[in-house]
Amino acid sequence: MALEGPAGITDKRLRFDSFDIIEAPVFPNKKARLPAMGWNSWNAFGSGNTEELTRAMISKIKELGLDRYGYKYVVLDDGCYRPERVDNRLQSDPVKFPSGFKAIADAVHEAGLKFGMYNDIGTRLCSGAEVGIYQHESIDCEDYINWDIDFIKVDNCYYMWDNATFSNKDNAVYSFAPDIRSVTVAGKSYSAVKDGRITGTCAFAKDDYVTFIGTFDGTAPDHSPVGLRSSELVFEIVIENNGLYDLTVNYSSGNDEGVGSWLQIAVEDDIVFDEMLPSTPDNDTFTDSQAIKINLHAGINKIRLMNHRRQENTLHSYSEIRKELERFGNGRDIVFSICEWGKTQPQNWGHIVGDSWRILNDITFQVGSDGNPGTAAWESDYTTSITSQYNKAVIMDDFAGLDKGWNDPDMLVIGMDGINETMCLSHMAMWCMLNSPLMLGMDLRRVNAGDWIFNIIANEDLIALNQDPLGIQAKRIFTTFTCTDPSQDYIRDNNRVDVLAKPLSNGDIALGFFNLSKEDHSEALNIPVDLIIKSIGSKMPPDTCKSFSNAVSYKVNDLIDMSGYIVNSGLFSVDSLVSCGCKVIRITACS
Repeated sequence: MALEGPAGITDKRLRFDSFDIIEAPVFPNKKARLPAMGWNSWNAFGSGNTEELTRAMISKIKELGLDRYGYKYVVLDDGCYRPERVDNRLQSDPVKFPSGFKAIADAVHEAGLKFGMYNDIGTRLCSGAEVGIYQHESIDCEDYINWDIDFIKVDNCYYMWDNATFSNKDNAVYSFAPDIRSVTVAGKSYSAVKDGRITGTCAFAKDDYVTFIGTFDGTAPDHSPVGLRSSELVFEIVIENNGLYDLTVNYSSGNDEGVGSWLQIAVEDDIVFDEMLPSTPDNDTFTDSQAIKINLHAGINKIRLMNHRRQENTLHSYSEIRKELERFGNGRDIVFSICEWGKTQPQNWGHIVGDSWRILNDITFQVGSDGNPGTAAWESDYTTSITSQYNKAVIMDDFAGLDKGWNDPDMLVIGMDGINETMCLSHMAMWCMLNSPLMLGMDLRRVNAGDWIFNIIANEDLIALNQDPLGIQAKRIFTTFTCTDPSQDYIRDNNRVDVLAKPLSNGDIALGFFNLSKEDHSEALNIPVDLIIKSIGSKMPPDTCKSFSNAVSYKVNDLIDMSGYIVNSGLFSVDSLVSCGCKVIRITACS
């Protein structure tokens, strides 16, 4: 397969400068929808899923009545395809899925459920199967429509234009600009360090040059998702007369995280250069580029040196898939789940093409198999835990909504080994408050109606928060950890209690208290109604702020222990929380 470089991006709506513009959507048929609910095969069976196991899961969904609670989608993840194409097309693995995908789709639909599948924007799937969708978008999407899919999850392994998982690390040449020492415009030299201005938080000056001009890799939990996660080097150049001028760039290139070879140059908002510069012998050798012709006007000109291709290339690849699904689908309603693990900061662009976007790498790498439940964790230093995912998702509420889509902190790990009932309950409550997709990931044969796992995943009151028609992710309004702004500050220290508030469509407010620590919290917490209104009042339905502020009393329903009581003080309290425990209440203002 010939790879000559990333595609040219001719649609300005797929450019970085347009990420926040939704007045002219790329996909006008993309609908407002609430978070998807269903079951995905990966955490339960990894690449070992089979037709027999899938049919067993369909039966268990119906037996347990989980579809009545909203769990509709049955999604085949990685490991279901024949590991190579046949006549250039995808086929089911003949041993694992002998009846073919259409037969499975029919079985799912006959049960009143919806059918989902999986692929990857790269050349291979994460399992290594050489059936990635790259350069096969059209024929694959035609087949997906013929197989009657209702949902597609698209991964990001072996991606050609970034150093994604299993990809060549040298692909960093595409995702960062070269190091820049200076530019020369109209015969005058300007120092990158002394005369240039760095935007964002990614790039920085090193000695006499600027490096890391690009976008932070968001796959791991090292960086906050809030704020400008990319950087540009900007020069303000004064020109006396309108005209065509030469610009040369003194640079050194590389193929490491932080220094590449692809450079974008814009004058104001017009991109005038977008391609690879010739490689230098090494990172320490600087050279001048050929002259680049740019139009400048009399006065101050803002010249931007940048590389937003890490985001733009990934968005373009996902857009090609959606475009083909819509072309062949003829209006078919398909949920598009972006699974690039937060690598290219999809919270910035996911709303353009997707219905949800993963915010980190997998929540667990110890997936199950037939007879083995797999293992999950409450906390870890990397992404593989409930709290690692939560700690990012909890400050990402401004990126989500009915008019955008949903932050996805990965599938539910309820029912896996390594986490107890209390942890699982808090996990479910977190995901419901955060408007995360609710995709069950356990072997459903481990669940019986009325047992503790069932009671958690079938808690109608919690699910109602996730599926509330207002479609607003909860905001963290208080934390016991010392910080500047609970709603914005990225906190990885789990020795704390968080309080989340979520406005609901009928004027109620959901309030969640979450003890992230593995130690009991014995001090009382009191949240005044004024703090709630101050924090989420702008997101509440019209007129409800006033009624809430002026209420004589408040009816409170505890969504965990199912108790109810009246609060007259305007303070909503919890006396204590067990380790990893939670309390979630629904508050109604009484006149």
